[in-house]
Amino acid sequence: MVAQSRQHWRQRRNGGPAATERAAMNTKDNPFGGMGSQYSTSVQYGNGQPRREPAPGPATGTPLMAEPFAVKDVSTKSFAADVIQESRRQPVLVDFWAPWCGPCKQLAPALEKAVQAAGGRVKLVKMNIDEHPAIAGQLGIQSIPAVIAFKDGQPVDGFMGAIPESQIRDFIDKVAGKGGGGQAQITEALAAATEAREAGDLQGAAQIYDAVLAQAPDNIDAIAGLADILFEAGDRAAAQEILARAPEDKKDAPALAAIRAKLALAEQAAALGDPGELERRLAADPNDHQARFDLAMIQNALGMRQEAADNLLAIVKADRTWKDDGARAQLLQFFEAWGLTDEVTLAARRKLSSLLFS
Repeated sequence: MVAQSRQHWRQRRNGGPAATERAAMNTKDNPFGGMGSQYSTSVQYGNGQPRREPAPGPATGTPLMAEPFAVKDVSTKSFAADVIQESRRQPVLVDFWAPWCGPCKQLAPALEKAVQAAGGRVKLVKMNIDEHPAIAGQLGIQSIPAVIAFKDGQPVDGFMGAIPESQIRDFIDKVAGKGGGGQAQITEALAAATEAREAGDLQGAAQIYDAVLAQAPDNIDAIAGLADILFEAGDRAAAQEILARAPEDKKDAPALAAIRAKLALAEQAAALGDPGELERRLAADPNDHQARFDLAMIQNALGMRQEAADNLLAIVKADRTWKDDGARAQLLQFFEAWGLTDEVTLAARRKLSSLLFS
């Protein structure tokens, strides 16, 4: 099934079977499994020699960054997305500055040059503290220029003052690791894997993650991505094995914690019973409220929130008195766990109100 969907995607994306065959020929030597021509993100890494123009990088002597270097200005509103979330993919340096600050103007060119020379190992953003003072205040920044490095959603290091470019390079090496000539290519590969997953090509995404791990065994995004695919395929043991590869100092990374939570919920669901048997009981007797309630609990454990809510709502509609209004009570607990602003919570609340007050 995965192979068939992959072939269909490749043909649809690349213009039919003939184009697919040409793409396979052009990328057969790509160490990421020939995925480069299938998706909009171009992938080339390591010693692969695709039959096309070589990607920028150490082998060609050209910069790793394919686009002109640019520094993004962030605001208090965009900080969560541009810094916190982005730092889960790669380190982000935040340059806190102000237009009246002379040392800030001295630091900026050296900082931008050092980041550009890092070849994609880190990202650089700027925050004007005159226009957006809140974040700097929360971080306890009392003088500028100040550069704070974020990794995995947290501030991890920083410096103040207009330091020389050599010291900035040392700082980047400390935050992002030395060398890293293939980091830009790894970033592109991970983007291609994400696109493959969104297209339903789990096999292709797994191949990319596996190839990345062959070159960078401690890459958290690749570990989490591959473990998640294995979990979705029903191979929990293999998913656990992949998670165990994470370095000790990165085992608590949010991406890995999310997969462990899925595994824990799956075990909880297994302990609740066989959903197939519960569905058969309901088919035989739609008023088997206990079967419907247990099925809702399993669905919630598996992340099937909408289905879980619908089953509990069905019990409320059929019999409010069942187990002292137990279905409604359980639904309210789900709302609390899912969050008051969750889309399923909001929709189910409206349906519940309609049932209670109709």
